Amino acid sequence: MLRQYYDADCRAAQTFEKQPDYNEVNPGQESIVTCKIFNKKGQCSWQKDGKPVGIYLGKYEWAGNPDTGDCSLRVMNAALEYDDGEWECQVTASDFQAQDALTSRPVKLVVRVPPNAPQIEYNGTQIPTGKNVTAAHGARVAVKCSSRYGNPPALLKWFVGEEEITGVNQTNKTEDDNAKKWAALSILEYTFTKQQNGKIIKCVAVHEAYPTKSRDTQTILDIQYGPQIKLLGQPEGDLEENKDEVTLRCIADANPPATIVWRKAGRPDIFSFQASFFVKKFKNETISLKPLLRRHSGSFSCEAKNEIGKSQPITVDIDVKYPPKITRAGPERVVVAALYNRTVLVCQADGNPQPAYQWLQKTTTAEETVYVRGAEQMLVIHNVTYDYQGRYVCKASNIISGTERHSQSEPIDLSVMGPPQVLRHAVEKEVAVERGSDAALAVTFCSNPGPTKAIWEWGSMSK
Repeated sequence: MLRQYYDADCRAAQTFEKQPDYNEVNPGQESIVTCKIFNKKGQCSWQKDGKPVGIYLGKYEWAGNPDTGDCSLRVMNAALEYDDGEWECQVTASDFQAQDALTSRPVKLVVRVPPNAPQIEYNGTQIPTGKNVTAAHGARVAVKCSSRYGNPPALLKWFVGEEEITGVNQTNKTEDDNAKKWAALSILEYTFTKQQNGKIIKCVAVHEAYPTKSRDTQTILDIQYGPQIKLLGQPEGDLEENKDEVTLRCIADANPPATIVWRKAGRPDIFSFQASFFVKKFKNETISLKPLLRRHSGSFSCEAKNEIGKSQPITVDIDVKYPPKITRAGPERVVVAALYNRTVLVCQADGNPQPAYQWLQKTTTAEETVYVRGAEQMLVIHNVTYDYQGRYVCKASNIISGTERHSQSEPIDLSVMGPPQVLRHAVEKEVAVERGSDAALAVTFCSNPGPTKAIWEWGSMSK
Protein backbone atom coordinates (compact mmCIF):
# COMPACT_ATOMS: atom_id res chain seq x y z
CA MET A 1 0.00 0.00 0.00
CA LEU A 2 2.87 2.37 0.71
CA ARG A 3 4.28 1.80 -2.74
CA GLN A 4 0.96 2.47 -4.44
CA TYR A 5 0.62 5.74 -2.53
CA TYR A 6 4.15 6.78 -3.57
CA ASP A 7 3.46 6.07 -7.30
CA ALA A 8 0.23 8.00 -7.17
CA ASP A 9 1.99 10.95 -5.57
CA CYS A 10 4.65 10.97 -8.35
CA ARG A 11 1.99 10.87 -10.98
CA ALA A 12 0.33 13.87 -9.40
CA ALA A 13 3.40 16.18 -9.78
CA GLN A 14 3.25 18.57 -12.76
CA THR A 15 6.44 19.03 -14.79
CA PHE A 16 7.61 20.60 -18.04
CA GLU A 17 7.22 18.33 -21.01
CA LYS A 18 8.71 20.98 -23.36
CA GLN A 19 10.09 24.36 -22.37
CA PRO A 20 10.16 27.39 -24.70
CA ASP A 21 13.04 27.80 -27.15
CA TYR A 22 14.75 30.77 -28.75
CA ASN A 23 12.72 32.05 -31.67
CA GLU A 24 12.82 34.75 -34.32
CA VAL A 25 9.97 36.36 -36.20
CA ASN A 26 9.72 39.03 -38.87
CA PRO A 27 7.69 42.17 -38.10
CA GLY A 28 3.95 41.73 -38.72
CA GLN A 29 4.15 37.95 -38.71
CA GLU A 30 3.19 35.55 -35.96
CA SER A 31 5.26 33.25 -33.79
CA ILE A 32 4.35 30.42 -31.47
CA VAL A 33 6.28 30.20 -28.21
CA THR A 34 5.98 26.56 -27.25
CA CYS A 35 5.32 25.44 -23.65
CA LYS A 36 3.91 22.00 -22.74
CA ILE A 37 3.23 20.69 -19.23
CA PHE A 38 3.00 17.05 -18.14
CA ASN A 39 0.22 16.33 -15.64
CA LYS A 40 -0.80 19.99 -15.56
CA LYS A 41 -2.92 20.96 -12.52
CA GLY A 42 -2.30 24.67 -12.13
CA GLN A 43 -3.03 27.69 -14.32
CA CYS A 44 -0.83 28.72 -17.29
CA SER A 45 0.50 32.27 -17.63
CA TRP A 46 3.29 34.16 -19.43
CA GLN A 47 5.58 37.02 -18.60
CA LYS A 48 7.92 39.11 -20.74
CA ASP A 49 10.96 40.84 -19.36
CA GLY A 50 9.76 40.03 -15.85
CA LYS A 51 6.23 41.44 -16.31
CA PRO A 52 2.94 39.51 -16.70
CA VAL A 53 1.39 39.28 -20.16
CA GLY A 54 -2.33 38.79 -20.54
CA ILE A 55 -4.31 37.02 -23.24
CA TYR A 56 -5.59 39.55 -25.80
CA LEU A 57 -7.58 38.49 -28.81
CA GLY A 58 -5.72 39.21 -32.02
CA LYS A 59 -2.44 39.79 -30.22
CA TYR A 60 -1.68 37.12 -27.62
CA GLU A 61 -3.72 33.93 -27.89
CA TRP A 62 -3.36 30.37 -26.72
CA ALA A 63 -1.87 28.26 -29.51
CA GLY A 64 -3.00 25.02 -27.90
CA ASN A 65 -5.40 23.85 -25.20
CA PRO A 66 -4.11 24.85 -21.76
CA ASP A 67 -6.53 22.44 -20.09
CA THR A 68 -4.66 19.52 -21.64
CA GLY A 69 -1.25 20.92 -20.77
CA ASP A 70 -0.43 22.84 -23.98
CA CYS A 71 0.31 26.34 -22.73
CA SER A 72 1.96 27.49 -25.99
CA LEU A 73 1.40 31.17 -26.79
CA ARG A 74 0.65 32.59 -30.21
CA VAL A 75 2.20 36.04 -30.65
CA MET A 76 0.42 37.80 -33.52
CA ASN A 77 1.39 40.83 -35.61
CA ALA A 78 4.85 40.84 -34.02
CA ALA A 79 6.30 44.24 -33.24
CA LEU A 80 9.74 45.11 -31.95
CA GLU A 81 8.58 47.56 -29.29
CA TYR A 82 6.04 45.10 -27.75
CA ASP A 83 7.21 41.59 -28.37
CA ASP A 84 10.98 41.52 -28.54
CA GLY A 85 12.39 40.35 -25.23
CA GLU A 86 12.78 37.45 -22.80
CA TRP A 87 9.69 35.31 -22.29
CA GLU A 88 8.89 32.84 -19.50
CA CYS A 89 6.13 30.22 -19.28
CA GLN A 90 4.69 29.85 -15.76
CA VAL A 91 2.22 27.42 -14.16
CA THR A 92 0.70 27.92 -10.72
CA ALA A 93 0.96 25.14 -8.13
CA SER A 94 -1.49 22.24 -8.10
CA ASP A 95 -2.54 23.42 -4.64
CA PHE A 96 -1.01 25.57 -1.95
CA GLN A 97 0.53 22.53 -0.32
CA ALA A 98 2.05 20.90 -3.43
CA GLN A 99 4.60 23.65 -4.03
CA ASP A 100 4.94 22.45 -7.65
CA ALA A 101 4.59 25.83 -9.40
CA LEU A 102 6.68 26.00 -12.59
CA THR A 103 8.70 28.80 -14.25
CA SER A 104 10.55 28.04 -17.50
CA ARG A 105 14.00 29.30 -18.31
CA PRO A 106 13.87 32.76 -19.98
CA VAL A 107 14.06 32.51 -23.75
CA LYS A 108 14.49 35.21 -26.31
CA LEU A 109 11.80 36.04 -28.81
CA VAL A 110 13.50 38.21 -31.38
CA VAL A 111 11.47 40.45 -33.65
CA ARG A 112 13.73 40.86 -36.61
CA VAL A 113 14.71 44.27 -37.92
CA PRO A 114 16.76 44.41 -41.12
CA PRO A 115 20.02 46.22 -40.40
CA ASN A 116 21.40 49.00 -42.50
CA ALA A 117 23.55 47.99 -45.43
CA PRO A 118 27.08 47.08 -44.34
CA GLN A 119 29.77 49.73 -44.62
CA ILE A 120 33.53 49.36 -44.97
CA GLU A 121 35.82 51.70 -43.09
CA TYR A 122 39.55 52.06 -43.60
CA ASN A 123 41.94 54.39 -41.80
CA GLY A 124 39.00 56.16 -40.19
CA THR A 125 37.22 56.83 -43.48
CA GLN A 126 34.13 55.14 -44.86
CA ILE A 127 34.83 53.64 -48.30
CA PRO A 128 31.87 53.84 -50.69
CA THR A 129 31.08 50.80 -52.80
CA GLY A 130 33.38 50.56 -55.81
CA LYS A 131 36.09 52.81 -54.38
CA ASN A 132 39.62 51.77 -53.48
CA VAL A 133 41.21 50.48 -50.33
CA THR A 134 44.85 51.44 -50.72
CA ALA A 135 47.54 49.51 -48.85
CA ALA A 136 51.21 48.74 -49.26
CA HIS A 137 52.36 45.30 -50.37
CA GLY A 138 53.27 43.18 -47.37
CA ALA A 139 51.87 45.59 -44.78
CA ARG A 140 49.39 44.30 -42.23
CA VAL A 141 46.28 46.49 -42.26
CA ALA A 142 42.92 46.60 -40.50
CA VAL A 143 39.71 46.97 -42.52
CA LYS A 144 36.46 47.42 -40.63
CA CYS A 145 32.95 46.44 -41.61
CA SER A 146 29.86 47.43 -39.66
CA SER A 147 26.16 46.76 -39.96
CA ARG A 148 23.95 48.81 -37.65
CA TYR A 149 20.45 49.01 -36.31
CA GLY A 150 19.51 45.40 -36.86
CA ASN A 151 17.85 42.84 -34.66
CA PRO A 152 19.39 40.42 -34.13
CA PRO A 153 22.86 41.62 -35.19
CA ALA A 154 23.85 40.67 -38.69
CA LEU A 155 26.44 37.98 -39.31
CA LEU A 156 29.38 39.58 -41.15
CA LYS A 157 31.51 37.67 -43.63
CA TRP A 158 34.63 38.73 -45.57
CA PHE A 159 35.67 37.80 -49.10
CA VAL A 160 38.84 38.67 -51.02
CA GLY A 161 38.09 37.88 -54.62
CA GLU A 162 36.13 34.63 -54.50
CA GLU A 163 37.85 33.39 -51.35
CA GLU A 164 36.08 33.65 -48.01
CA ILE A 165 38.34 34.76 -45.18
CA THR A 166 37.36 32.80 -42.10
CA GLY A 167 38.25 33.20 -38.45
CA VAL A 168 37.57 36.96 -38.33
CA ASN A 169 36.24 38.09 -34.96
CA GLN A 170 32.93 39.93 -34.73
CA THR A 171 31.64 42.03 -31.85
CA ASN A 172 28.01 42.98 -31.29
CA LYS A 173 26.60 45.67 -29.00
CA THR A 174 23.29 47.43 -28.64
CA GLU A 175 22.91 50.84 -30.20
CA ASP A 176 23.38 53.74 -27.82
CA ASP A 177 20.12 55.33 -28.94
CA ASN A 178 18.06 52.13 -29.23
CA ALA A 179 18.72 49.25 -26.88
CA LYS A 180 16.56 46.89 -28.94
CA LYS A 181 18.77 47.22 -32.01
CA TRP A 182 22.32 46.06 -32.55
CA ALA A 183 25.53 47.23 -34.13
CA ALA A 184 27.73 44.48 -35.58
CA LEU A 185 31.43 45.17 -36.14
CA SER A 186 34.03 42.94 -37.80
CA ILE A 187 37.70 43.92 -38.22
CA LEU A 188 39.69 42.14 -40.89
CA GLU A 189 43.39 42.23 -40.04
CA TYR A 190 45.19 41.05 -43.13
CA THR A 191 48.49 41.23 -44.98
CA PHE A 192 47.75 41.93 -48.62
CA THR A 193 50.19 41.19 -51.43
CA LYS A 194 50.59 42.62 -54.89
CA GLN A 195 49.03 39.47 -56.36
CA GLN A 196 45.74 40.67 -54.85
CA ASN A 197 45.92 44.10 -56.46
CA GLY A 198 42.69 44.88 -58.29
CA LYS A 199 40.71 42.17 -56.53
CA ILE A 200 37.39 42.86 -54.86
CA ILE A 201 37.24 42.96 -51.08
CA LYS A 202 33.67 42.33 -49.99
CA CYS A 203 31.84 42.43 -46.68
CA VAL A 204 28.58 40.48 -46.61
CA ALA A 205 25.93 41.02 -43.93
CA VAL A 206 23.72 37.95 -43.51
CA HIS A 207 20.30 38.56 -41.94
CA GLU A 208 16.97 36.80 -42.21
CA ALA A 209 15.06 40.09 -42.37
CA TYR A 210 16.73 41.08 -45.65
CA PRO A 211 14.53 40.23 -48.66
CA THR A 212 17.49 38.41 -50.21
CA LYS A 213 18.85 37.19 -46.84
CA SER A 214 22.08 39.17 -47.32
CA ARG A 215 23.48 42.52 -48.41
CA ASP A 216 27.04 43.41 -49.22
CA THR A 217 29.41 46.25 -49.92
CA GLN A 218 32.56 45.87 -51.91
CA THR A 219 35.65 47.89 -52.65
CA ILE A 220 38.65 47.43 -54.89
CA LEU A 221 42.04 46.54 -53.48
CA ASP A 222 44.71 49.03 -54.51
CA ILE A 223 47.89 47.29 -53.38
CA GLN A 224 50.88 49.52 -54.00
CA TYR A 225 54.37 48.18 -54.57
CA GLY A 226 57.65 49.23 -56.05
CA PRO A 227 58.48 48.38 -59.66
CA GLN A 228 59.95 45.18 -60.99
CA ILE A 229 61.09 45.21 -64.60
CA LYS A 230 61.92 42.91 -67.44
CA LEU A 231 63.65 43.73 -70.70
CA LEU A 232 62.38 42.49 -74.04
CA GLY A 233 64.13 42.62 -77.39
CA GLN A 234 67.69 41.83 -76.34
CA PRO A 235 69.53 41.18 -79.58
CA GLU A 236 71.17 37.89 -80.50
CA GLY A 237 74.01 37.44 -82.98
CA ASP A 238 75.88 40.17 -84.82
CA LEU A 239 74.28 43.54 -85.43
CA GLU A 240 75.45 45.37 -88.56
CA GLU A 241 75.38 49.09 -89.14
CA ASN A 242 72.72 50.39 -91.53
CA LYS A 243 71.42 46.86 -91.98
CA ASP A 244 69.92 45.72 -88.69
CA GLU A 245 67.62 47.43 -86.20
CA VAL A 246 66.92 46.98 -82.50
CA THR A 247 63.78 47.67 -80.48
CA LEU A 248 64.16 47.44 -76.72
CA ARG A 249 61.17 47.38 -74.41
CA CYS A 250 61.39 47.85 -70.67
CA ILE A 251 58.23 46.57 -68.99
CA ALA A 252 57.55 47.52 -65.38
CA ASP A 253 55.18 45.78 -63.01
CA ALA A 254 54.36 48.50 -60.49
CA ASN A 255 51.53 50.21 -58.67
CA PRO A 256 51.18 53.12 -58.99
CA PRO A 257 52.46 53.04 -62.58
CA ALA A 258 56.19 53.58 -62.86
CA THR A 259 58.22 56.00 -64.92
CA ILE A 260 60.70 54.23 -67.22
CA VAL A 261 64.17 55.72 -67.38
CA TRP A 262 66.78 54.78 -69.98
CA ARG A 263 70.48 55.55 -69.57
CA LYS A 264 73.56 54.97 -71.66
CA ALA A 265 76.84 54.13 -69.94
CA GLY A 266 79.11 57.11 -69.74
CA ARG A 267 76.28 59.61 -69.95
CA PRO A 268 75.65 61.70 -66.82
CA ASP A 269 71.93 62.17 -67.46
CA ILE A 270 68.89 60.40 -68.83
CA PHE A 271 69.37 59.68 -72.51
CA SER A 272 66.89 60.15 -75.32
CA PHE A 273 67.29 58.30 -78.59
CA GLN A 274 64.84 60.61 -80.27
CA ALA A 275 67.27 63.52 -80.24
CA SER A 276 70.98 64.15 -80.07
CA PHE A 277 70.76 65.99 -76.76
CA PHE A 278 70.05 65.04 -73.18
CA VAL A 279 66.61 65.37 -71.64
CA LYS A 280 65.45 65.39 -68.04
CA LYS A 281 62.75 62.74 -68.42
CA PHE A 282 62.15 59.98 -70.92
CA LYS A 283 59.06 57.98 -69.99
CA ASN A 284 58.59 55.81 -73.05
CA GLU A 285 59.11 52.15 -72.22
CA THR A 286 60.25 51.38 -75.78
CA ILE A 287 63.28 52.66 -77.66
CA SER A 288 63.97 51.93 -81.32
CA LEU A 289 67.33 52.11 -83.05
CA LYS A 290 66.40 52.26 -86.72
CA PRO A 291 68.75 51.89 -88.47
CA LEU A 292 71.58 50.87 -86.21
CA LEU A 293 74.54 53.21 -86.26
CA ARG A 294 77.96 52.73 -84.79
CA ARG A 295 77.32 55.54 -82.32
CA HIS A 296 74.59 53.37 -80.79
CA SER A 297 77.21 50.93 -79.51
CA GLY A 298 77.39 50.83 -75.74
CA SER A 299 75.66 49.63 -72.60
CA PHE A 300 72.07 50.74 -72.12
CA SER A 301 70.21 50.31 -68.87
CA CYS A 302 66.58 50.78 -67.96
CA GLU A 303 65.07 51.21 -64.55
CA ALA A 304 61.65 52.13 -63.26
CA LYS A 305 60.55 54.20 -60.29
CA ASN A 306 57.34 55.24 -58.61
CA GLU A 307 56.31 56.70 -55.27
CA ILE A 308 57.05 53.42 -53.50
CA GLY A 309 60.60 52.88 -54.77
CA LYS A 310 62.68 52.02 -57.79
CA SER A 311 63.80 48.85 -59.49
CA GLN A 312 67.25 47.44 -59.97
CA PRO A 313 68.51 48.43 -63.43
CA ILE A 314 68.73 45.92 -66.25
CA THR A 315 71.59 46.40 -68.71
CA VAL A 316 71.88 45.34 -72.33
CA ASP A 317 75.02 45.71 -74.46
CA ILE A 318 74.64 46.90 -78.03
CA ASP A 319 77.69 46.15 -80.18
CA VAL A 320 77.21 47.48 -83.69
CA LYS A 321 79.47 45.80 -86.25
CA TYR A 322 80.72 47.51 -89.41
CA PRO A 323 83.24 46.56 -92.09
CA PRO A 324 86.75 48.00 -92.16
CA LYS A 325 87.61 51.29 -93.74
CA ILE A 326 91.21 52.32 -94.35
CA THR A 327 91.85 55.68 -92.70
CA ARG A 328 95.59 55.94 -93.31
CA ALA A 329 98.23 54.18 -95.41
CA GLY A 330 101.75 55.44 -95.92
CA PRO A 331 103.80 57.21 -94.87
CA GLU A 332 103.39 58.48 -98.46
CA ARG A 333 101.97 57.21 -101.69
CA VAL A 334 105.56 56.88 -102.96
CA VAL A 335 108.27 55.66 -100.64
CA VAL A 336 111.97 55.58 -101.57
CA ALA A 337 114.20 53.25 -99.57
CA ALA A 338 117.96 52.81 -99.73
CA LEU A 339 119.25 49.36 -100.53
CA TYR A 340 120.04 47.29 -97.44
CA ASN A 341 118.47 49.88 -95.14
CA ARG A 342 115.35 49.67 -92.92
CA THR A 343 111.98 51.08 -93.94
CA VAL A 344 108.45 51.05 -92.43
CA LEU A 345 104.99 51.16 -94.01
CA VAL A 346 102.01 52.02 -91.79
CA CYS A 347 98.29 51.21 -92.15
CA GLN A 348 95.29 52.20 -90.00
CA ALA A 349 91.69 51.02 -90.40
CA ASP A 350 88.43 51.58 -88.51
CA GLY A 351 86.16 48.57 -88.12
CA ASN A 352 84.24 46.44 -85.65
CA PRO A 353 85.34 43.78 -84.90
CA GLN A 354 88.89 45.08 -84.87
CA PRO A 355 90.28 44.43 -88.36
CA ALA A 356 93.09 42.03 -89.21
CA TYR A 357 95.80 43.37 -91.56
CA GLN A 358 97.72 42.07 -94.54
CA TRP A 359 100.43 43.76 -96.59
CA LEU A 360 100.42 42.63 -100.22
CA GLN A 361 103.25 43.34 -102.70
CA LYS A 362 102.77 43.22 -106.46
CA THR A 363 106.14 42.91 -108.19
CA THR A 364 107.19 44.99 -111.18
CA THR A 365 108.14 41.92 -113.15
CA ALA A 366 106.18 40.79 -116.15
CA GLU A 367 104.49 38.08 -114.12
CA GLU A 368 103.21 40.63 -111.55
CA THR A 369 103.57 38.13 -108.74
CA VAL A 370 101.77 39.00 -105.47
CA TYR A 371 103.51 38.34 -102.16
CA VAL A 372 102.12 38.54 -98.64
CA ARG A 373 104.73 40.63 -96.84
CA GLY A 374 103.13 41.12 -93.42
CA ALA A 375 100.13 40.65 -91.11
CA GLU A 376 100.45 43.66 -88.82
CA GLN A 377 99.49 47.29 -89.01
CA MET A 378 103.15 48.18 -89.55
CA LEU A 379 105.23 46.49 -92.21
CA VAL A 380 108.86 46.70 -91.11
CA ILE A 381 111.46 45.77 -93.72
CA HIS A 382 114.76 45.49 -91.87
CA ASN A 383 117.02 44.86 -94.89
CA VAL A 384 115.67 46.37 -98.08
CA THR A 385 116.65 44.61 -101.28
CA TYR A 386 115.41 44.98 -104.80
CA ASP A 387 113.08 42.06 -104.12
CA TYR A 388 110.96 44.45 -102.03
CA GLN A 389 110.57 46.96 -104.83
CA GLY A 390 107.05 47.14 -106.19
CA ARG A 391 103.50 48.25 -105.44
CA TYR A 392 102.10 47.63 -101.96
CA VAL A 393 98.54 47.66 -100.68
CA CYS A 394 97.20 47.30 -97.14
CA LYS A 395 94.21 44.98 -96.78
CA ALA A 396 92.06 45.23 -93.62
CA SER A 397 89.40 42.57 -92.96
CA ASN A 398 86.97 41.40 -90.30
CA ILE A 399 84.11 38.89 -90.06
CA ILE A 400 80.48 39.93 -89.56
CA SER A 401 77.75 37.28 -89.28
CA GLY A 402 80.15 34.67 -90.64
CA THR A 403 81.09 36.66 -93.76
CA GLU A 404 84.47 38.25 -94.34
CA ARG A 405 84.38 41.95 -95.05
CA HIS A 406 87.49 43.78 -96.25
CA SER A 407 88.85 47.09 -97.43
CA GLN A 408 92.03 47.82 -99.42
CA SER A 409 94.19 50.93 -99.35
CA GLU A 410 95.34 52.99 -102.26
CA PRO A 411 98.61 51.56 -103.63
CA ILE A 412 101.98 52.61 -102.18
CA ASP A 413 104.95 52.43 -104.55
CA LEU A 414 108.18 51.35 -102.90
CA SER A 415 111.26 52.34 -104.91
CA VAL A 416 114.67 50.93 -103.90
CA MET A 417 117.74 53.14 -104.47
CA GLY A 418 121.08 51.45 -104.82
CA PRO A 419 123.85 50.03 -107.05
CA PRO A 420 123.17 47.32 -109.65
CA GLN A 421 122.29 43.91 -108.34
CA VAL A 422 121.81 40.74 -110.37
CA LEU A 423 118.45 39.08 -109.80
CA ARG A 424 119.89 35.62 -109.42
CA HIS A 425 116.55 33.88 -109.34
CA ALA A 426 115.96 35.18 -112.87
CA VAL A 427 119.33 33.94 -114.29
CA GLU A 428 119.60 30.61 -116.15
CA LYS A 429 122.55 28.67 -114.69
CA GLU A 430 123.25 26.83 -117.94
CA VAL A 431 122.47 27.41 -121.63
CA ALA A 432 122.78 24.50 -124.07
CA VAL A 433 123.30 25.08 -127.87
CA GLU A 434 124.50 22.98 -130.82
CA ARG A 435 128.05 23.37 -131.93
CA GLY A 436 128.33 26.09 -134.50
CA SER A 437 125.06 27.74 -133.45
CA ASP A 438 124.68 31.15 -131.84
CA ALA A 439 124.18 31.30 -128.08
CA ALA A 440 122.27 34.10 -126.33
CA LEU A 441 123.16 34.77 -122.71
CA ALA A 442 120.93 37.17 -120.68
CA VAL A 443 121.16 38.47 -117.14
CA THR A 444 118.55 40.63 -115.34
CA PHE A 445 119.87 43.51 -113.25
CA CYS A 446 118.15 45.76 -110.74
CA SER A 447 119.57 49.20 -110.31
CA ASN A 448 118.31 52.61 -109.33
CA PRO A 449 119.39 54.70 -111.09
CA GLY A 450 119.80 52.36 -114.07
CA PRO A 451 123.29 50.94 -114.91
CA THR A 452 125.47 52.86 -117.39
CA LYS A 453 127.65 49.92 -118.48
CA ALA A 454 127.46 46.11 -118.52
CA ILE A 455 130.55 43.86 -118.77
CA TRP A 456 130.64 40.10 -119.56
CA GLU A 457 133.60 37.97 -118.44
CA TRP A 458 134.64 34.62 -119.89
CA GLY A 459 137.52 33.18 -118.06
CA SER A 460 140.18 35.92 -118.10
CA MET A 461 138.56 37.72 -121.01
CA SER A 462 136.06 40.51 -120.65
CA LYS A 463 133.93 42.29 -123.19
